[in-house]
Amino acid sequence: MIPFWLKLAYTLFVAILLPIYFVRYGPRNFLWFSDIALIAGVPALWLESSLIASMMLIGVLIPEIIWNVSYFSGLLFKKPVTRLAAYMFDQSISRPMRALSLFHLLLPPLFIWLVWLLGYDSRALVAQTVLAWVVLPLTYLLTDAKTNINWVYGPAARPQHLLPPLVYLGLLMLVFPLLIFLPTHLLVLALAR
Repeated sequence: MIPFWLKLAYTLFVAILLPIYFVRYGPRNFLWFSDIALIAGVPALWLESSLIASMMLIGVLIPEIIWNVSYFSGLLFKKPVTRLAAYMFDQSISRPMRALSLFHLLLPPLFIWLVWLLGYDSRALVAQTVLAWVVLPLTYLLTDAKTNINWVYGPAARPQHLLPPLVYLGLLMLVFPLLIFLPTHLLVLALAR
């Protein structure tokens, strides 16, 4: 059902991006949920997997919409809504490196289209939650507060100091499923009807 050219083009893009990001940012960067979704898009396309596409849709739709709004507000009004896409306007990062990050524009429509085409797999909510409960503690163990990948050290660019770090991490492990995955899951189920 999915055109071969799309599978090939997407796979080639990911194959180009991965080694460049690995050298520039290191392997820990691939713990970002958006990077996981980008990579998971390859098997989702080739296997035409409704489960993988559904997981990635509920996992990244809300954060990617926020990234896109922030990016376009920065582009059009010179004021990003959040710091999520602020690096896209950092002149110390080369234009080609910033251009690679434009994959954030692609992820929402890609996964929406895949779920529309392949159908929504309602097991995605549990599967994405389990994935998050593996990724978030790993991110906490393998990264530092400076990079704050997946916001495991605080909800903003700087670490939070109101709660003990592991209490904050535990709350974050509830926030992702309850405030990001579940609303998207319910929205997709409602639209599927």
